[in-house]
Amino acid sequence: MTPWVVLATIVGYFCLLFLITFLANRKSKDAGFYADSVKAPWWIVSFATMGAAISGVTFVSVPGMVEAKGFSYLQMQFGFIIGYAVIAFMLVPMFYKRNLVSIYGYLAQRFGSNTHKSGAWFFFVSKMLGAAVRFYVVCVTLQALVFAPLNIPFEVNVLFTVALIWLYTKQGGVKTVIWTDTLKSFCLVASVVLCIIIIANSLGYNFGDIFGAIADDPHSKLFYFDNPKEGTYFWKQFIAGIFMVIATCGLDQDMMQRNLACKNFKESQKNMLVSAVTQVFVVGLFLCLGVLLYQYAGKMDITADKSDDLFGLIAAGGTMPIYVGILFILGLCAAAYSAAGSALTALTTSFTVDILKTQDKEDKSKEKSKREMVHVSMAVVMALVIIVFYYLNSQDAISAVYSIASYTYGPILGLFVFGMFIKNKVRDALVPFVCIASPVVCYFVQAWLLNQFGYVMSFELLLLNALVTVVGLALIAKKEKAEEV
Repeated sequence: MTPWVVLATIVGYFCLLFLITFLANRKSKDAGFYADSVKAPWWIVSFATMGAAISGVTFVSVPGMVEAKGFSYLQMQFGFIIGYAVIAFMLVPMFYKRNLVSIYGYLAQRFGSNTHKSGAWFFFVSKMLGAAVRFYVVCVTLQALVFAPLNIPFEVNVLFTVALIWLYTKQGGVKTVIWTDTLKSFCLVASVVLCIIIIANSLGYNFGDIFGAIADDPHSKLFYFDNPKEGTYFWKQFIAGIFMVIATCGLDQDMMQRNLACKNFKESQKNMLVSAVTQVFVVGLFLCLGVLLYQYAGKMDITADKSDDLFGLIAAGGTMPIYVGILFILGLCAAAYSAAGSALTALTTSFTVDILKTQDKEDKSKEKSKREMVHVSMAVVMALVIIVFYYLNSQDAISAVYSIASYTYGPILGLFVFGMFIKNKVRDALVPFVCIASPVVCYFVQAWLLNQFGYVMSFELLLLNALVTVVGLALIAKKEKAEEV
């Protein structure tokens, strides 16, 4: 597959994104940037939300992870369903009741300005790092397929693609995010299903043989109950999945901006529950594809240096028809570019509303001007973080994303848990110190457990992080009760 074919596929997909952006915003100049100004049908938002949870990391890393971890990722996905239900029936009504542009506005109402900014800053770090990891995977793949053969440095690759993402999200905001995520969901499902069929046919399987061949493969092991010390142990993954999705979806401005764009909280709840189930189905398809990829690699004597490289190596490596490579690039673009665009929109919204507070003190023209400056700044910072991660990364990308989330989303989860279930006021000025101290304490606890007992703390680190935050808030709490907000 030549670099020019890949480049043509990318250009074609971007042209489609720009067309959707134009059509979605042709009747409004600025109204669709924030979620509270968008009222979309729940079924559209549900389809978009399902795709939003599938990033470039999922597309590249999940098929490759079956060699070491089998189908264990689905254990976490089952926990996600419970977590989505908690979001739908506890958080969504609360956010709609308060008519929030940014969900971290709740922290200002409940605790005060310092807590509000603490939550917003931790979201900024969480989302910026998480989005950078996800987009890094895509940039590395495109570097190997397109930019390296054309002697274009990795840095130029990143700056160019981030600039294009900034351009198509510049005007559209959340309204564009929803419609591009809808396109993304369609492209993702279509590409992974077609790749499964094509690779299965190349292995000599007919339609009836596919799932039997996958089920009989040792890479398809689903439940891990044998070793509680391992990161793949069922209860560790399942319980962590519940709280991980609450933190990374329910308490994440990027994900919640879609849900807040529904007409009312009842429709938002439908969206959450439907997208939770469909997400498990789609991730299952990626894992099935991974098994077939390893079977094909064994048959053709193909070896990937890293598990993340396997899908791209087979799809675009020359042993498959060219249309398989095009499907891979199309799915990868769909997963990566809309996810990065959504993250840029959420980061811009949160930084503008929560940290700069421009809606409180600026007229509309000045507010728009500052928001646009923030949007440019977020794009630049994201590009720089991706480049830095490129030189530092040593983990498979999916693990890197959740490791980061365990540290950075823990304080956010702790703040909301304390605010919703413990009615005492806190000393607002001390909250930032508690939020910073919590990940530090958890880092040393994680290292101690590993050194002393050989216990590998996996994604349950998020729960410990949130618990330490709650305990810290309790220590700085006041005796009097907070007023209902």
